[in-house]
Amino acid sequence: MKALGWARTLPVASGVRAGRVWARRHLDELGWTVSAPDTADAVVLTVSELVTNAHLHARSDADLVLTWDGTCLYVSVHDSSAQAPRPREAGTDATSGRGLALIDALSDGWRARTDRSGKTVTVCFRPPTRPGGPRRA
Repeated sequence: MKALGWARTLPVASGVRAGRVWARRHLDELGWTVSAPDTADAVVLTVSELVTNAHLHARSDADLVLTWDGTCLYVSVHDSSAQAPRPREAGTDATSGRGLALIDALSDGWRARTDRSGKTVTVCFRPPTRPGGPRRA
């Protein structure tokens, strides 16, 4: 199996925007922003949510990895907290607490794994099947 991937560490001080811009640039390289713009937007939103969670809840840098294997684009974010993420019910007045629900609704699945150095959340996105879809790398 041949895969294409990119990795970047986003320090807390760099902010979440840097992750979104970086991810969008690689989605452009794959052709997703033209051929699968809704999926590309969902990926960027997921990057934003996961990096925000790493910075806000884990109070750590976020190690962001994008991996395209020709079937699924995996978005993985590692932080230093071993506490597994939990979807929660956000009230109508809540200003946060909907990130994992959004990721669950927009993606083709996600999982979290803990290890001695923290946790990694990995989300899968499959592009829509249609003529002119994303280029295989």
